[in-house]
Amino acid sequence: MRRKWKFKQYSVLPGFGLTFGFTMMYVTLLILIPLLMIFFNTFEMGWERFWATVTDPRVVASYKLSFGAAFVAAFINAIFGMLIAWVLVRYDFAGKRILDGLIDLPFALPTAVAGIALTTLYASNGWVGQYLDILGIRIAFTPLGIMVALTFIGLPFVVRMVQPVLASIEKELEEASASLGANRYYTFTKIIVPIVLPALLTGFALAFARALGEYGSVVFISGNMPMRTEITPLLIMTKLEQFDYQGATAIAAVMLVISFFMLLFINLIQWWSGRRHA
Repeated sequence: MRRKWKFKQYSVLPGFGLTFGFTMMYVTLLILIPLLMIFFNTFEMGWERFWATVTDPRVVASYKLSFGAAFVAAFINAIFGMLIAWVLVRYDFAGKRILDGLIDLPFALPTAVAGIALTTLYASNGWVGQYLDILGIRIAFTPLGIMVALTFIGLPFVVRMVQPVLASIEKELEEASASLGANRYYTFTKIIVPIVLPALLTGFALAFARALGEYGSVVFISGNMPMRTEITPLLIMTKLEQFDYQGATAIAAVMLVISFFMLLFINLIQWWSGRRHA
């Protein structure tokens, strides 16, 4: 028998109408109206000027760099964030609380400070960069440096999403799997991963979205070379400094639409994964 979906769910606390009204007002004022203004301002420039602005080779190159670097950084964080969360949940060791606290440091650290620190560290004369330079590996002022910065600021999103899910998994579940003859690989891939996958995808989506809009930490380590290391948020800031507000909103609108569909796709995968393993 199919369950009917109700708009108004029962609650022991009254006041759904009032709280729902405040919720919609809050979301409208803080999210919907500002986003709609981007499109309204863009429509005033005309289709030909809009198309010329968003398809400029310099702008297209920034799209490829921003989305590509954000995706790679989020993917790296998904792998190593899962590993870090597993270590923090499953093992006890000296300095565990310190390590757990360090995970949140990118949240509290100003992005400009993070960018300066990473540039100083990975520049050709930096503590790490000077040794990598001998091997012919350059990080600062290259697309690789952008990925490093985006990985740095996106790691906490994955760890903090996966960590409580791993903590909620009973160890008896793994013991039961082992007692039935399953090896560690089977237990991890067939039991642990399906439970953690929705949270992992959520962390990936949050890290990806955060990386797309990152500006402060990237602007220092990228070098801001057009067609090579210039990200889209920097290009938007350049348009604003030139008082080309419509050009800036046009680029922002394209970023917004592409980001929306990519996040929608990730959320659909997450929903499908949750239903499949429910």
